[in-house]
Amino acid sequence: MVIWTRWEILGFLVLATVPVVLYHVLGMEWLKIPWTPVALVGTAVAFMIGFQNNAAYGRIWEARQIWGGIVNASRTFGIMIQDMITNEYTDEPLKDEEMQEHRRLLLERHFAWLTALRHAMRQPRPWETSQNHVTNREWQDSICTPERHLDLRKELTPLLSEEELEGVLSKANQPTAILFLQSGHLRKLKERKAIWEFSFLEMEGLIKELFELQGKSERIKNFPYPRQFATLGCDFVRVFVLMLPFALVPEFAKLGMEVSESFPMVSAHFVWLSVPMTALVAWVFNTMHRIGTTGENPFEGTVNDVPISTISRGIEIDLRQQFDCGEIPEAFPALRAVQM
Repeated sequence: MVIWTRWEILGFLVLATVPVVLYHVLGMEWLKIPWTPVALVGTAVAFMIGFQNNAAYGRIWEARQIWGGIVNASRTFGIMIQDMITNEYTDEPLKDEEMQEHRRLLLERHFAWLTALRHAMRQPRPWETSQNHVTNREWQDSICTPERHLDLRKELTPLLSEEELEGVLSKANQPTAILFLQSGHLRKLKERKAIWEFSFLEMEGLIKELFELQGKSERIKNFPYPRQFATLGCDFVRVFVLMLPFALVPEFAKLGMEVSESFPMVSAHFVWLSVPMTALVAWVFNTMHRIGTTGENPFEGTVNDVPISTISRGIEIDLRQQFDCGEIPEAFPALRAVQM
């Protein structure tokens, strides 16, 4: 945490030193602010930061619940593909090879949906600016965000036919296009009676659930934390930090006078203790604010993100192992103990 905020700490130390020099060294003792208004501003800032952090955590937790739902729905879809596509009601039974091919297509198209969705969630938005901070960029350069290095077309090529790939990439919303393909495939299987009508309704219901989960994820991605709260919170913290040393310096000067009889050597320089105290209080408020801002956008691609890349790759590994389908990919690396 100290390394993450080291530049702010240095700035706070400089900011806290200037009023002491003006007040104590240059004799400008009129340069002070009463403690009461500073305390009132600090209280208001604390409430606003608390509200912001609660809202940011709520967005992160909701995003994690959504992707937890995607994990569960994906496993359920795998069971349905395995057990609901059968020759039990067909007029002309499908060959085992054809049956397995249909299952493979549905399964790999689902992996394509997961891939397209995580790429869509990692697309930058104008309000996603926390990664622009210098120390956040340092972390960003040392972790692995797959969607920043892998091309969507390249990732979808082994999962979709050439015709499907071109059709999906021509659409603005690729995950939605893939779910439409899934629904069309299920309908064709139902027409051939490879899927019983009630089973078809169940599988279509699961496609509907995937649409709902995708929509919830898109809602968080496309609706930012309200800018008026984010902007005012930042401005209020700055105002409080600027006011703080001008209120603490005279207070420490008074304390120095009170201990002058007992510790005359200390009292003359007691006012300098306001420098570390000012820096500490300013650091606490600023760090709480930064923690909130880095958690506002859970799909931005920073270290505090919901690890949607790891989750989607985990689903693919799990289902491929269960179906013994294709080459099992490696999990994305967790660099510096950060999963993306």
